[in-house]
Amino acid sequence: MAMLAVEHIGAGYTAEIDILNDLCLGVEQGTITGVIGPNGAGKSTLLKAIFGFLQPARGRICFQGQEIHALSSYRIKRLGISYVPQAINTFPQLTVEENLLLGAWTLRRQRTRIDAGLERVYAMFPALATMRKRRAAFLSGGQAKMLSIAKELISEPFLVLIDEPTAGLAPKVAGDVYQFLERSREDGITILLVDQNVAKAVEISDYLYMLEMGSVKLAGPRQAFEKNLRDIIRDSLIGV
Repeated sequence: MAMLAVEHIGAGYTAEIDILNDLCLGVEQGTITGVIGPNGAGKSTLLKAIFGFLQPARGRICFQGQEIHALSSYRIKRLGISYVPQAINTFPQLTVEENLLLGAWTLRRQRTRIDAGLERVYAMFPALATMRKRRAAFLSGGQAKMLSIAKELISEPFLVLIDEPTAGLAPKVAGDVYQFLERSREDGITILLVDQNVAKAVEISDYLYMLEMGSVKLAGPRQAFEKNLRDIIRDSLIGV
């Protein structure tokens, strides 16, 4: 059974106008599952529906066998799902460590686990360790993105939803982010990744879904996407 199962959901921001149409998707434990497709295909909407920011009009979403599509976001967070939006998700006037402690709110009565979580994310992100007392406002774009991800990892989630992790970053910094995502998978973290960088998403994902107009157009293991990468990049950028 998949860790996450999205079953025939329909969802949108306006009544009777669906962005997602009968969409089905599964995420296996310990994998990176990539979601690609042209702008407006429903990729970010999918993550918002999974995390409870958007209630599906129909269908269901199950996490580890439990239905979650009617739960609020904070309850979904407590079940072990974290969400990293495309925008930088930090508090600029707080320090790096204060941001991380806010990310650990589900562990707030477990100081030992919080300390272990801080040690773990600092080991993952050595640059953040050296800036733990610096206000987030003074971080570079890449450092702020790393902090956004680290803030969601400190709570030891089972599944992380990540939306466009390298948008607006320099190529070298983006490469560091992708290397981190691969290390996270090696550490047992399951990732559902929405990415406009199709070539890189195909490179690091174990399984991929291409969306078009709110539905799954193509799904398969990385190897199937690699065979037709040029056509897939074209379709993901401009649609058909």
